[in-house]
Amino acid sequence: MESAEIRRRWLRFFEERGHTVVPSASLIADDPTLLLVNAGMVPFKPYFLGEVKPPAPRATSVQKCVRTPDIEEVGKTTRHGTFFQMCGNFSFGDYFKEGAIKYAWELLTSSQADGGYGLDPERLWITVYLDDDEAERIWREVVGVPAERIQRLGMKENYWSMGVPGPCGPCSEINYDRGPEFGVEGGPAVNDERYVEIWNLVFMQYERGAGTSKEDFEILGDLPSKNIDTGLGLERLAMILQNVPNMYETDTLRVVIDKATELTGVRYGAAHGSDVSLRVVADHIRTATMLIGDGVTPGNEGRGYVLRRIMRRAIRNMRLLGATDLVVGELLDVVIKTMGQQYPELLEDRRRIETVALAEEAAFVKTLKAGTNILDTAVTDTKATGGTVLAGDKAFLLHDTWGFPIDLTLEMAAEQGLSVDEDGFRRLMKKQREMAKADAQAKKSGHADLSAYREVADKSGSTEFTGYSATEGESAIVGLLVNGVPAPAAHEGDEVEVVLDRTPFYAEGGGQLADTGRIKLDSGAVVEVRDVQQPVPGVTVHKGVVQVGEVVLGSAAYAAIDVTRRRAIARAHSATHLTHQALRDALGPTAAQAGSENSPGRFRFDFGSPTAVPGSVLTDVEQKINDVLARELDVHAEVMSMEDAKKQGAIAEFGEKYGDRVRVVTIGDFSKELCGGTHVHNTAQLGLVKLLGESSIGSGVRRVEALVGVDAYRFLAREHTVVSQLTELVKGRPEELPEKISGVLAKLKDAEKEIEKFRAEKVLQAAAGLAAGAKDVRGVAFVAGQVPDGTSADDLRKLVLDVRGRIQGDRAAVVALFTATNGRPVTVIATNEAARERGIKAGDLVRTAAKTLGGGGGGKPDVAQGGGQNAAAVPEAIEAVERLVAEAA
Repeated sequence: MESAEIRRRWLRFFEERGHTVVPSASLIADDPTLLLVNAGMVPFKPYFLGEVKPPAPRATSVQKCVRTPDIEEVGKTTRHGTFFQMCGNFSFGDYFKEGAIKYAWELLTSSQADGGYGLDPERLWITVYLDDDEAERIWREVVGVPAERIQRLGMKENYWSMGVPGPCGPCSEINYDRGPEFGVEGGPAVNDERYVEIWNLVFMQYERGAGTSKEDFEILGDLPSKNIDTGLGLERLAMILQNVPNMYETDTLRVVIDKATELTGVRYGAAHGSDVSLRVVADHIRTATMLIGDGVTPGNEGRGYVLRRIMRRAIRNMRLLGATDLVVGELLDVVIKTMGQQYPELLEDRRRIETVALAEEAAFVKTLKAGTNILDTAVTDTKATGGTVLAGDKAFLLHDTWGFPIDLTLEMAAEQGLSVDEDGFRRLMKKQREMAKADAQAKKSGHADLSAYREVADKSGSTEFTGYSATEGESAIVGLLVNGVPAPAAHEGDEVEVVLDRTPFYAEGGGQLADTGRIKLDSGAVVEVRDVQQPVPGVTVHKGVVQVGEVVLGSAAYAAIDVTRRRAIARAHSATHLTHQALRDALGPTAAQAGSENSPGRFRFDFGSPTAVPGSVLTDVEQKINDVLARELDVHAEVMSMEDAKKQGAIAEFGEKYGDRVRVVTIGDFSKELCGGTHVHNTAQLGLVKLLGESSIGSGVRRVEALVGVDAYRFLAREHTVVSQLTELVKGRPEELPEKISGVLAKLKDAEKEIEKFRAEKVLQAAAGLAAGAKDVRGVAFVAGQVPDGTSADDLRKLVLDVRGRIQGDRAAVVALFTATNGRPVTVIATNEAARERGIKAGDLVRTAAKTLGGGGGGKPDVAQGGGQNAAAVPEAIEAVERLVAEAA
């Protein structure tokens, strides 16, 4: 029976028995405590906790799940997998133990012709909790399971809770006896490989209190209503119904293994090591497909890191199996075709899934090549000193510079017989995060003690922001710091931080830059405000300089922002919202905001995209934005509950935290976002938006930069001037410029080729003279020297090989030539076969030369290349190479 049919039968069985069929929730958990959905009951958690009233008393689902704590065990055991499907039936105060048990037995043991799974009742074993006499009685007296096939187990195996105070209760598990070939008899209490668990029935009937572990907590009493939560592992049942020894050989995974064997030429079943790699590939590629399908993109944190780690383990295992080409596309195709039978959205979203996955593979192949070389060197150095632990700073360098995941470093080091100083790595990672956090906080607080701001908040409350409707207004100084220290007064020339009880100044946040302006006192004192921040929630700090007079704490003040700057920033912020929506319309929901900065007359917008945005698409986006401006759409803001905002389809801004009440900015019928920033009143006020282009700022993240209003006009005016000058130079019309300039560049390229050819010929003309001047060093023909500066590394290599070929006879020969490019020395050294037979290797010679030059290098025994920092040390490097040749000869 295929997996898709197992799923269909499950849902049909329970739907016929009054259960509401609930589609699988996204793998992206709607739960702040979880990165990903890791159990079938997760989407129903609010109902079991009593937070939300269930929509029906009975429900059923087949839920997609991902678990990665045991990722290293994938492929090694028969049933560890990162992605699985959990078939569940749920009762919210409706049926209880007897109903759940009878349903489970009926579905499992009914014949396949009658819609069941057709399992042999004689092969089913039952476990119940130690003192759950009720469940044991139902199994024995109502269902008819013999007492000898019912076993009682403890809290660890047969008691469920969420790990926190709340609902809990005993479990009853149904296990299938796979036969003596899988181990000794004795039931699941003795052998869980032979007697594999397929269905767990959880009877939620008690409320638990706090505890120290999963098995140590107090039972507070009975729940007001008793609930049922059951879970059947679809892959485990498929393993039994398809009569295969492990989950990797079931229909949805075996096809991926077969494709991997086709791509690598490695036969499944030939060796344990390659079998493990093939299983890892099958499991991880399927998991990656499902994660990307639900909107996860590769990254370095959170669920993005989970996806990246899974994909990179799969790709690396394909490389271990011998694959040299890009392979993810073909593996992905198999998964989408197979899993698409159960989840049609995979077929519909194939293009996006493939784009994300292929981009990650291409990026990782580059990382793997560079990182592997660095790791190999680190491993060699560690072993050379007799060490068994790879230093934490080496692992950190691989992670920080080359993007090498620590998990991959651990695996590859273990393969070489080394462990890794994980504590040292974690310390460096923590230090880096703390420095970044401190830098960010320093910008917010100016290095002042945060307690000073908290004291202001405690005394005077939060700063009231009036800037949505006013650009100036009366206020009072409730906090004053001079050079980061609280003070009663400040004088002309002092750097100050002023806290007002109410302010029209917008504090930097949500991608919008801060307002600037002035604060005036009745005494005539003036503070020029240059920046505004919120170092602690609710406290707006105006940073600036006292221009005139004395500023006294407690004084009345009049705050006024730079209106021209504010309006320019507001135009940029509204343009950012329009750009966000236009990009989502063009690229899909994956073009979600990943950052922004709105400054006067210009903005930058970061968004998710695995590949560069084609120029034609960017042109269409720009056209769409300017069409919206011409429609003169009104812009308005409204405060509402988060729930209402979600219902209206409002998009959340990057990096913002929201409370129960949120501000929603709506631009006509085009855009709706959660936003605390300032905006124009009508799109016509933007005038013009000009996208300057897009670029990559990281894996899977692109950046658009743009100009707005007068700044956009000035840019286009300059462009027009440049175009006019070019048309004059090439004597053509503007539309002919690309063709004419391409022609000029082609001629220039041809000329450069001729010059390069001439230069190479001139360099090679020196080959005969160099070969004739070979020096005898203990029987070795040694040619060394410095050729003219500016000789390319490629030409230098050709010259070295040419000279080596001109040394006649069976004489051992070493050729070591040097040059300098932009003040940096480069060397190429070659040896012939006779020299190598005497133990003289080009790689060893280059390392010696490069070290003298203040650099590094390496290569093969016959030819190697290196470089350094100190061109003046070339004579010394030549002497060092000659000494090494003499010693080896």
